[in-house]
Amino acid sequence: MADETFLDRAHAAMEAAPEDAQARLRFYEALAGCELFLLLEAEPEGEAITPRSFEVEGQSFVLAFDREARLAEFAGGPAPYAALSGRSVAEVLAHEGLGLGVNLDVAPSAILLPPEAVAWLAGMVSEAPDEIEAKPESFLAPTGLPESLLAALDARLAAAGGLADLAYLAGVTYEGGAQGHMLAFVDAVPGAEDALARAVSDVLGFSGLEAAALDVAFFRASDPVAARLARVGLRFDLPKPQAPVAELGAAPGMDPDRPPRLK
Repeated sequence: MADETFLDRAHAAMEAAPEDAQARLRFYEALAGCELFLLLEAEPEGEAITPRSFEVEGQSFVLAFDREARLAEFAGGPAPYAALSGRSVAEVLAHEGLGLGVNLDVAPSAILLPPEAVAWLAGMVSEAPDEIEAKPESFLAPTGLPESLLAALDARLAAAGGLADLAYLAGVTYEGGAQGHMLAFVDAVPGAEDALARAVSDVLGFSGLEAAALDVAFFRASDPVAARLARVGLRFDLPKPQAPVAELGAAPGMDPDRPPRLK
């Protein structure tokens, strides 16, 4: 399918294996991580938006699409919308007790999520990563991480094009002897650090693995640590953006600490 999206593929995998809990988690992780176009009644007014809603058995649902063209196809032409992260959509709708219709009538990934599913998703993405200070002492090749986790990281980073040049996954030993794994982003766009850290946190949260943990760090390409990571780390190249990256937080819902308000 020429215009198949990441969300389409995750939905198809879930539908093909209805008993596979991992496939369901991967779909919800994809939904939380993608950009959604929320259909509105009117153009946004500052931080306030009015989503177009419809009733199903007495319950209100709003409509979102993972491509602007799909929203226009559903609406029959250009229509007002807010471009939000999936996590922002879930958090806003959960607060209002609303359900979510995704890609209805226009894509194979069409799905209707009841309010309880939206609330569960919002709970999964609500916890912010902890910020710590630690000095890495040595790096080594990553070992012992499940292939499913590596594949999920690869897919999520492929959807984060333009936020950093690349990332290295490596084993790490810190001063004091603590050990773990680090995902180090190189030349992240200023202001994108929180979004990237949250993306990694989402991948871990939806992995279904108990005690899954990754430290996230940020370095410039000129930092000697980047060269050390390049020698032993597993490299992930993030796609170059097709268009200039918008200023983070410039549109409603893009700042995770300031979600839009529903009117």
